[in-house]
Amino acid sequence: MIAFFRLLTNLFPLWSVLVAVVALIWPAVFSWYSTLFIQIGLGFIMLGMGLTLTLSDFKRVFLFPAALICGVTLQFVIMPFLGWIIVMFMNLPRDIAVGLILVSCCPGGTASNVVAFLSRANVALSVSMTSVSTIIAVLLTPFLTKFYVGQLVPVDALALLQSILFIVIFPVAAGLTINHLFNQTAKKLINVSPFISVFFIILIVGYILSKNRESIIDNWHILVVSVLILHLSGFALGYFIAKFFNFKEEFCRTVSIEVGMQNSGLGAALASKHFSMLTLATVPCAVSAVTHCILGSILAAFWRVKSEKSDF
Repeated sequence: MIAFFRLLTNLFPLWSVLVAVVALIWPAVFSWYSTLFIQIGLGFIMLGMGLTLTLSDFKRVFLFPAALICGVTLQFVIMPFLGWIIVMFMNLPRDIAVGLILVSCCPGGTASNVVAFLSRANVALSVSMTSVSTIIAVLLTPFLTKFYVGQLVPVDALALLQSILFIVIFPVAAGLTINHLFNQTAKKLINVSPFISVFFIILIVGYILSKNRESIIDNWHILVVSVLILHLSGFALGYFIAKFFNFKEEFCRTVSIEVGMQNSGLGAALASKHFSMLTLATVPCAVSAVTHCILGSILAAFWRVKSEKSDF
């Protein structure tokens, strides 16, 4: 049964594509979902992340300090700037511009840990980077969003901070506490929590795409191109900047994955709550979730084959 859930989890990119297709062809399938469920779903995703953490995990931060600092810095410096550059260069409509910048200001997503494993990157570093970026996102995501988006629409940074506390930090802390106090129970939950996370992410993607089907069809070209540029640039810059600093190959791969993959679910939750007046603000987040999973999986397959060849 554990192997079955693991297989379902590893097929995340496939589910993302299938759900996106269903949402655009038969949008009524997701009509029962709502913006409230987005926040609840993200809470479960973050709880699952917390369940995988222990207090000793944070000691790993000191095992790879240079690589971790490099990756987290790029996450919050390169990606938001890239988002802003793309918006300016492509002259994107305001709704799409806000959504793209918002998702670029989010921390790394939990899917990156799976991709790091499949890529034969450093999983411990990946988990450390995801954890650290998620924690400091409490302050940086609201600040960066206000800095880059404030010129387009009013941004309540304090309200964003409060939302991140409630839908990210509290669930992660709860999961960490459960793991610390009820370790055996946590171990059982960990067997299914990754799949539950995948389930909620694809529901969020499906709901957002189905709700905005007509607008997405009308603007599909700029949505796809802008999101593709954002993530491809993130993967590439993460890898080559880490390479420039002479990090080991497995560290370069890890930094690339962490920089290139955002917590799109968080972006969608924040957009639906704080930018609900902008019809398409959530859409780049949903497109991002599908895109970075596909790109990450392709990259993982390439690196895995490359590693297997080098073993001979």
